[in-house]
Amino acid sequence: MRIKIIRVAIIGLFLVIVLDLFYIQVVRGRYYYFLSTNNRIRIVPLEGWRGKIYDRNGVTLADSRIAYNVMVAPKGAHEHQELFGYLSKVLGVEQRTIEKRYARNKDVPFAPVVVAEDIERDKAIILEESKYRFPHLIIQEGYKRSYPLGVSSAHVLGYVGKVNRVRMDRSKEYGYSPQSIIGYSGVEEFYDPYLKGVEGGLQIEVNSRGQQVRLLSLKEPAKGQDITLTIDSEIQQIAMALLAETKGAIIIMDRDNGEILGMTSAPAYDPNVFVSSGREKELSRLFSSPFAPLLNRAIKGLFPPGSVFKVPIAVSAMDSKKITAHSTFICKGHYTLGGRDFGCTHVHGPQDLVQSLIHSCNVYYYHIGTMLGVDVMNKYLQQFGFGQLTYIDLPYEEAGTLAGRRQRYQRTKQQWYAGDTLNVVIGQGDTLVTPLQLVRMMATVANNGVEVHPHVIRAIGGTPVEHYHFRRAVNIDSHAFDEVQKGLRGAVTNYAGTASVLNMDQLYVAGKTGTAQTSGEQEHHAWFVGYVKNAKKNIAFCVFLEHGGSSQNACLVAKELLSGMREKGIL
Repeated sequence: MRIKIIRVAIIGLFLVIVLDLFYIQVVRGRYYYFLSTNNRIRIVPLEGWRGKIYDRNGVTLADSRIAYNVMVAPKGAHEHQELFGYLSKVLGVEQRTIEKRYARNKDVPFAPVVVAEDIERDKAIILEESKYRFPHLIIQEGYKRSYPLGVSSAHVLGYVGKVNRVRMDRSKEYGYSPQSIIGYSGVEEFYDPYLKGVEGGLQIEVNSRGQQVRLLSLKEPAKGQDITLTIDSEIQQIAMALLAETKGAIIIMDRDNGEILGMTSAPAYDPNVFVSSGREKELSRLFSSPFAPLLNRAIKGLFPPGSVFKVPIAVSAMDSKKITAHSTFICKGHYTLGGRDFGCTHVHGPQDLVQSLIHSCNVYYYHIGTMLGVDVMNKYLQQFGFGQLTYIDLPYEEAGTLAGRRQRYQRTKQQWYAGDTLNVVIGQGDTLVTPLQLVRMMATVANNGVEVHPHVIRAIGGTPVEHYHFRRAVNIDSHAFDEVQKGLRGAVTNYAGTASVLNMDQLYVAGKTGTAQTSGEQEHHAWFVGYVKNAKKNIAFCVFLEHGGSSQNACLVAKELLSGMREKGIL
């Protein structure tokens, strides 16, 4: 009896299952098929606000503002014709343009497509009120980056834009999506993981007409971290104004801790161009310009250093004991080697080390080059970081090149000659440096052989960053710097000094001029690299004018720079 009951129960259960399957698949089959093919779960991304960037005094360098984007939920383009026509009328854009944007941006199935960015608030309200007519229309509130200082901050800050395919493939594991905004160049790129907001989104269920059925889930976006830089916005604006009509770079660094107070490169660009709609022509001009406005000449430009290179060469000769402070060579206006004359700017007569720096005497350094040889010189130049990255916290820095036997042979398969060594000591020939490398070198000389690490970060999310605050003593006797410092000061204070125009009341300025020859018929490059001793701030700085002619032009710009900093109370 029990077996019969169990058998009946089992049969009954199977009958229930069969009847349910029949009901689902036959009776209600068309209904469920309709639901499965016409209902969709769609993700509406919500951008996370990017963190702000401040200067050392709390001035905003990069901010974010509310922006309204127009998005269209995917469906056959022909089914959107009425919507596209309406958008064309409200936005004042040709319908063909909207259709092209829709087709171009439709990358991910079922994801809403952006057809217009950063529209005016009143137009966003009009479109929002029309959503009952167009269920596929979505008005998304997002943000746009803004740069209050414009060109003055361009090369330090960089800019932002939609992630490209290369960066997307490289950064997927870090939470980037095809719609992510990412930093390009400068601080925006180097500190992107901190500045980047965490994206959120709406998960909604829509029916076959694209109308929202219900909200399934919401993930709130999170704001990125604010960061504070070592940059002083007032110095940036002073420097940019001085470079407005030329090509070049100005760098000001605190030589006690390596903080970059100012870094400008010219010509520059307005980073707002990259985040503003309707400025495609300006972007095209930037990328095609022969003046390379996107190039940060301060860290990526490679140039011959000219006579500024006499500074590390002089230290090398002193430390190697090849000369003393009183070693004297006679300048007759030229130096003869192998039947060839190597010229000097003047007939200087007897010159010791200090006088050679005051007058920038080439002949003195031809003698030193012959005594040292290129191999010994390069060992010292590497101590100063030439031919190496400074590892500043900005992307795309160049290491430069040191001239030498091995380097020459690797590049051209040619031999090294004694005359090549004479070119090295006056900063010509194969040697190329960045302006930042010369600033770091000058700071090391002013600090009696103590090197600091150049950097632009001061705090992340309110927490001070001390990673770069370290000092390293180079392997050179500190006494080797004493006479060199006298010569650098004399170049400013001596009436016959090459930088006497910088002899300013109540301000200790020292440094070295450089006029670097260039190929062709273009003007020479003009350099002044120096340092300031001051109760308020000890700095090392560089003024570089690309094809700027005489080094006196760089000195005049340097004087205006220091005067401007004094007027602002910085020095």
